[in-house]
Amino acid sequence: MGGNGTGHQGAARNGAAAAAPLLALDKLRLTVGSGAGEVNILRGISLSVAAGETVGIVGPSGSGKTSLLMVVAGLERATGGTVRVAGHELGGMDEDALARFRRDHVGIVFQAFHLVPTMTALENVAIPLEFAGRADAFQRAEEMLREVGLGHRLTHYPGQLSGGEQQRVALARALVARPRLILADEPTGNLDLANGQAVMELLFGLAANHGATLFLITHDPKLAARCGRTITIADGQIVGDARCEGAANAPGMV
Repeated sequence: MGGNGTGHQGAARNGAAAAAPLLALDKLRLTVGSGAGEVNILRGISLSVAAGETVGIVGPSGSGKTSLLMVVAGLERATGGTVRVAGHELGGMDEDALARFRRDHVGIVFQAFHLVPTMTALENVAIPLEFAGRADAFQRAEEMLREVGLGHRLTHYPGQLSGGEQQRVALARALVARPRLILADEPTGNLDLANGQAVMELLFGLAANHGATLFLITHDPKLAARCGRTITIADGQIVGDARCEGAANAPGMV
């Protein structure tokens, strides 16, 4: 009996560990100074996101959506509360540790492409792997570019690519190290409708294929509806959290 009890306890512990959220925020606050005094950007946000979830973050401009993404990425320091991502407590990390954390666990796609103009598409995508000291950096970068449909653009510079192609390069760079968390801030904001649809098909498909969690900032309710969960933020607080099972990757929703 004693052995069975120990086995059950061990199984329970293993199950609890497996169920640990990839992203956990507790009473998160962000306050910044201004000429008129302190401004509360994020006001006590608590949130848990499981591995593999697709989460759309919506809300009016100035509600704190992008600030939330920046804090989760370790690019902005929280004023209070805790931020835990992939088992790492970000509050206790210095800048070097945060850089390693992002390199190993997080892929970020911004509205602006942020490609290095003097580097080819292949070189841009290889950057995260080169920083990690990977010997196969360029091989993996080429595979990733082919995965986003740019195998014929490996040696082209950003200025020789269309906006849609540049965002696909940025997407390949964000996913080349197979991050557990993808953070996307209005990734179609600078694209026309057709290119925006193509990029979002890639983003949802790649996140699913790589088993990554997707945290998507968007003003587009149709785009948010493709996520399995939609969180609404207003005035730095969560005012809505709705689940829509089976919504992610639904065709024709962009």
